[in-house]
Amino acid sequence: LEQLQQSQLRLVQNEKMSSLGQLVAGVAHEINNPVNFIHGNLSYLSEYAENLLSLIRLYQEECPRTSPRLQAAIADLDFEFLIADLPKILGSMRLGTERIREIVRSLRLFSRMDEAEKKQVDIHDGIDSTLLILQHRLKPKANQSEIQVKKHYAALPLVECYAGQLNQVFMNILVNAIDALEEAFRSAPGLEAAVRQKAWGVSSQPSTPQIHICTEQQGDRIVIRIRDNGPGICEDARRRLFDPFYTTKPVGAGTGLGLSISYQIITETHGGSLDCVSAPGQGAEFIIQIPVRMAA
Repeated sequence: LEQLQQSQLRLVQNEKMSSLGQLVAGVAHEINNPVNFIHGNLSYLSEYAENLLSLIRLYQEECPRTSPRLQAAIADLDFEFLIADLPKILGSMRLGTERIREIVRSLRLFSRMDEAEKKQVDIHDGIDSTLLILQHRLKPKANQSEIQVKKHYAALPLVECYAGQLNQVFMNILVNAIDALEEAFRSAPGLEAAVRQKAWGVSSQPSTPQIHICTEQQGDRIVIRIRDNGPGICEDARRRLFDPFYTTKPVGAGTGLGLSISYQIITETHGGSLDCVSAPGQGAEFIIQIPVRMAA
């Protein structure tokens, strides 16, 4: 009965992720069209603005004498500032649209969840798209410094996999790391140093929350390591991490299915392995190994 319940919950979770993938893909498409329109026209707008400014400069040189009314209008307009600021505004608009296009690209990569067929993909694209979606969780907050992400990417071949499912694994592991770092590094007013140090079980905690992501190829397998410098996990919790419904989070903060589903995706679907190395005070490292080519 328990196994049946686990299977049903996994099916529900997979269906939710598939629906999320379709939703994200649709939103990305709707955003992409108008952004491409704006981005494409900005180059013309910049060219037209520069031509108009050049014409005005030429007019000032050829006709230096102006009426008092025109002089007053130029003064009210702060024309010299306008000439200097307009290109900057257009440049910032171009950067803004490029940023939106980057986000849309990441959403499209991440939304591969609804793809049913295995494909050859760049693993780094999946990791980067997941990080971009989680960017708001990494930024500094009122009571916490920025979570730094250090990427150590090796040159990897394209990997045959179910890209959307792998992105779900990256998301689950990274969210767990961020949750642990947020809880451990939260600097609430009046929090005693001894209380903060207790979480690490050592004399002092690290000064900056960090996540390190390393990739490498070992023979016919790809290895992805995701490590944080949080308080770590005790041995009893580490052994149960991939058990369905097991969670160390408060009630309502987690289902206990994220790592269990991730383990199933890596081991059963991709024929790989997912392990966790951790100890109190030493952070946690998740090690993903998957074959470059999936078994037929």
